[in-house]
Amino acid sequence: MGQIQSTSTKTIGEIEVQCYDIKFEKDKAIGLLPINKQHHLRPLSTVNQLNKCITILKSRPKIKRSMWSRRAQEYEQKITSGRVYDLAEVVRDLNKGDDLMVDQSYSERQLFEKAYERILSEFKIVMNLSLEETQKKLDKALKRNLEVRQISNPEIKKKETIETETPRPTE
Repeated sequence: MGQIQSTSTKTIGEIEVQCYDIKFEKDKAIGLLPINKQHHLRPLSTVNQLNKCITILKSRPKIKRSMWSRRAQEYEQKITSGRVYDLAEVVRDLNKGDDLMVDQSYSERQLFEKAYERILSEFKIVMNLSLEETQKKLDKALKRNLEVRQISNPEIKKKETIETETPRPTE
């Protein structure tokens, strides 16, 4: 995801072309897009669209029984389509919760991370949240890391310890 910084005129060959100068934060790069090719850009999602994405992320995964190579192609097409709902579907379908390393192949993990980072950056910008707050929001919808946080919570451990150490009355 990039942000338009300015417009400029570049000479390519002997033709002057007006371009958008687009800054890509993640790659720390600046790209040029000819203005007459702007139909490839889409506006940022609305809050309502992001709420629908949350609904998609919370729904049950729809995993087809086709071969992985075919599914991987379909996921890649959805990721590059630019449609935020397709992106949410890919994240939902490839989400393995905390068992990420156990059940996912390298290519599956790569596709998940690519889709997750894209939807994360869109949420971050539209909702005007920090990266951590945005991750928490997405992870909650995906039910990721919730069990781990509960177990590592010291208050819960303390309560469990008190309950198990309480002596029982003898008859």
